[in-house]
Amino acid sequence: MNNVLANTVKGTSSFVNGSSKADRKKYGQFFTAQSSAKFMASLFSIPAKDSIRILDAGAGSGILSVALVERLRNEGFSGAIRLVCYETDSSIIPLLKSNLDELASACNIEYELRAENYILSQPFSAAGLFDGEGEYDLVIGNPPYKKIPKDTKECRHMSDVCYGAPNLYFLFMSMGISNLKQEGELVYIIPRSWTSGAYFARFRQYLLSLCVITDIHLFESRDKVFDGESVLQETMIIKVKKSQRRPQRINVTYTATSDFSDIRSFSSDYDTIVRPNGYICLVTSPSEADTLQRINRFPSSLPLDGLPMKTGVIVDFRTKEVLRDEGNEANSYPLFYSHHIRDGKVQWPIGAENEFICTTHLGYLQENTYYLFVKRFTSKEENRRLQCGIYIPNDSYKYISTQNKVNYIRCSSAEEAYGLYVLLNSTLYDNYYRILNGSTQVNSTEVNSMPVPTRDVISRMGSELMGKDLSVSNCNEIINKWIK
Repeated sequence: MNNVLANTVKGTSSFVNGSSKADRKKYGQFFTAQSSAKFMASLFSIPAKDSIRILDAGAGSGILSVALVERLRNEGFSGAIRLVCYETDSSIIPLLKSNLDELASACNIEYELRAENYILSQPFSAAGLFDGEGEYDLVIGNPPYKKIPKDTKECRHMSDVCYGAPNLYFLFMSMGISNLKQEGELVYIIPRSWTSGAYFARFRQYLLSLCVITDIHLFESRDKVFDGESVLQETMIIKVKKSQRRPQRINVTYTATSDFSDIRSFSSDYDTIVRPNGYICLVTSPSEADTLQRINRFPSSLPLDGLPMKTGVIVDFRTKEVLRDEGNEANSYPLFYSHHIRDGKVQWPIGAENEFICTTHLGYLQENTYYLFVKRFTSKEENRRLQCGIYIPNDSYKYISTQNKVNYIRCSSAEEAYGLYVLLNSTLYDNYYRILNGSTQVNSTEVNSMPVPTRDVISRMGSELMGKDLSVSNCNEIINKWIK
């Protein structure tokens, strides 16, 4: 029976070798590795029923369907299996049909191949207007990964879960949740980007209103997930159950190899991973779970403390007419970039180009007062994600400005600026942010979502740091006094 999966994988490899990446990119295709397919199939609980209905939307060559059906039969499920596969790529449909024919013969199942647009094939409403009971017991998927314009038919069809720049993968997952029977299970391999941020808020709300998360698998490296493909996004495997009975804990697994030979596992409290604000925190070890638990005890946040993080408004190529190398004109003010953040302080000027802005447009300017500046972008290889600089104002200028690659927090005193530096320059908060966001971009929305001490405590921590070296070790020493 296992020959079906081996034959499917072999046929898929031949298809990939015979097609261009440009053609596959058109459909957002990244074919699941055999090891990933078998692992995903292993996550399902086998229903105690006489018959099972399975959905594989965006089936590709059928690797996931084959892996799941083989696992069901190998573990003794003898009831009827009805499989429905969707696929719109006409170039791979003949291979998919051949694989499903072999699967049907070897495993005694019925299947239906639907060569139509899965998203547009049925109604959808996040309010559950069309949800009903759902058709499927098990839903498995490796959906297309492709950003699409917000005015496409798919986005308009599923506008309830769309915001900003949508991606096909979460539209597929949303529809898959809609198609699940109550107590049914869905296992998808998807990017990690949906777990935080405003763009995916509606999707997270929809998922968590109908389902609970039971299992999460994380990959250490992007290039270990899809054989022979260059994948830019961090990827994960997730299992959800369409139920309101929330488990106490979530099973977490983690691997650095493509064959899952080094798999590590632990469980974490459900509330540690699924936050009240709807963010999903992806932890890879008990120590990371402890980091979340330490910080999540705080009831406040930067916006609640009156210290919201914002992003600089100056985008170079859109504002060339106001940029200056020197400040010898009237209405010239300092313009700060991420390269002005050095060794915990903001150093200006440093002899770089466009260090001044010349304008009377108040939308380009901000008060010259105390700030904590934070770089928006860091490289994957850098030790720290949160890289900060304390800005102390002088009396030479009424206004300053910040470039778009700098985040900033306006403070009312030097103590507040130093206290915020203690927080964001600590190992604890840097680790927290890495758990919250797997990308190299520091997103102000996500920083504003992090629990923090009260404004008074932040100032008191800042007072302890003033006059001392701005090292990570000093920040850690101070924060450990306040966060047990």
